[in-house]
Amino acid sequence: MSNPMRPPRAPRPSAPRRLLTRPGTRTGPAARSALPAAALAGALLLAGCSGAADTEPPGSTSAKVNPAATPTWAPVTGTPQVIPAVRDFRRAEGRGWRPSKGARVVVPAGEQSNVADEAQRMANDLGLGIVYGDQTVRPGDIEVKLTGKNSDNNVPVRSAADEAYTLTADGTRLTLTAPTDAGIFYGTRTVKQAVRAAGGLPEGTIQDRPDRPQRGMSLDNARKPFTQNWIEARLREIADLKLNQFQLHFSDDQGFRIQSDTHPEIVSTDHLTKAQVRQIIALARTLHISVVPELDSPGHLGAVLDHYPALQLRNVQGRVIPGAIDISNPKSAPLIDSLLKEMSELFTNPKGAPAYWHLGGDEYQALMSSSPATKYPQLAKAARQKYGSGATIEDLTTGWLNDRQKTVEAKGKNRVEAWNDGFFAGGVVTADKNRMVDYWTGKEAGKRDPAEFLREGRNVMNFNDEFLYYVLGEPNQFVYPTGQRIYQSWTPRVIRGTQPVAVPASMTGPDRIPGARFAIWCDRAQAQTAPQVAAGIRLPLAALAQKTWDPRTPALSWTDFKALANRV
Repeated sequence: MSNPMRPPRAPRPSAPRRLLTRPGTRTGPAARSALPAAALAGALLLAGCSGAADTEPPGSTSAKVNPAATPTWAPVTGTPQVIPAVRDFRRAEGRGWRPSKGARVVVPAGEQSNVADEAQRMANDLGLGIVYGDQTVRPGDIEVKLTGKNSDNNVPVRSAADEAYTLTADGTRLTLTAPTDAGIFYGTRTVKQAVRAAGGLPEGTIQDRPDRPQRGMSLDNARKPFTQNWIEARLREIADLKLNQFQLHFSDDQGFRIQSDTHPEIVSTDHLTKAQVRQIIALARTLHISVVPELDSPGHLGAVLDHYPALQLRNVQGRVIPGAIDISNPKSAPLIDSLLKEMSELFTNPKGAPAYWHLGGDEYQALMSSSPATKYPQLAKAARQKYGSGATIEDLTTGWLNDRQKTVEAKGKNRVEAWNDGFFAGGVVTADKNRMVDYWTGKEAGKRDPAEFLREGRNVMNFNDEFLYYVLGEPNQFVYPTGQRIYQSWTPRVIRGTQPVAVPASMTGPDRIPGARFAIWCDRAQAQTAPQVAAGIRLPLAALAQKTWDPRTPALSWTDFKALANRV
């Protein structure tokens, strides 16, 4: 998890005309900037079109309908060139679709519809005009239509089915349909990438949806502060890869990186203001990304406890244990709860949407001792007093996390997570049944196999530190993960080590292992600059996107996949 301390290691549209084949394998944000000028110019040159006087300039929102000549261009061949690769493509005979001069994005549902922002983003990406309402779809146009009852705009999805979309290139026109605006958004990402990689989309129909419903990136912003601009650039990057979660670890021993009005004394000099956090959340929402805040406890609290030394955990000799709070002290819970309440109110969620919160729970130093009860008698005593004569420090820690979960649930958080080394077996206190296990390592003291959690009925998010941990400075024998290793050797079922978890297949589906996040940890903050981090995680994120979107073995070799990633 955070501070590694252990030894190494939707309704279908009509089928396109002239259907030829259905291959059994597939190939292979509010961003307002258009495609790079050279790439767009090349696409428009290939898509040369007569009748230019009857077309509208890029960015136009005019509803005027003019007759347009059918554009001509070199056929788009092969299969759609995107990351992650589309799950199903049914080829048809024709020239495919390319962006052409005067082409428009047509939104029949109107400018106030849920899909208007997705359509506008695609128009901006491609340098096309956009029109709304009852319009004639002309040659070269893209028509965007919602097929479901998605009544609220930019609401996080609840399942992979909500992220499905269909794209049909037929007779120089392109049609994008989906049951939700999230599906529409992912369809626009496919179009954007396909234009960058191959100039457009081949003739035929794409039907696409993810395998795992939760796919994302986690950032340690506590040990190494990253700017708002850097974070927003990563949000746009992962959105283009159809990743839909961003976890923000904002508090640790080295810093508390978000403005606090209730406890301003704990805030690091280099931090995000609440206004900046709200802007990050707002951007994430437009990109269909859920933000998962993490305020870690009862360990990794050094930046907070520097200002509350009386609450620091001490061993039997009186030595302070860095970063650990004394959970037997009656003043500890009110301090952390006040921060949880304040930050829960900052990280807002649309009504009815999944509302995530990460409690941390890892590497509590008292439990990493060979004899916790002997070294921390105050904790052992508090456990017995609260939970009975047979209770242990593990029970006291479990109760601490259960209580913190109640605090955030009272603020509307309904998707609560904690690291796997914050769950204990055989105690008198059981971790809340609704808390998801974020499994990062199997090397910690008292390690539990991920199979145990699945057999208990818990859901497990994959953070496998063998593949998905990018730890700055490579301490404790970590090595920077590569996209190639993820692409060739990892799947969501490989939760610990290098082999799939040993449980029946019925326990490893998307309902039990909902997905994975790629984690950036800044243990040695100066080991890389922010631009170096961005460069280092680019291919691993692309590989993660592929392996969480499609459960099948990728069709492209790593060499071809890497080349495609460099193009898109």
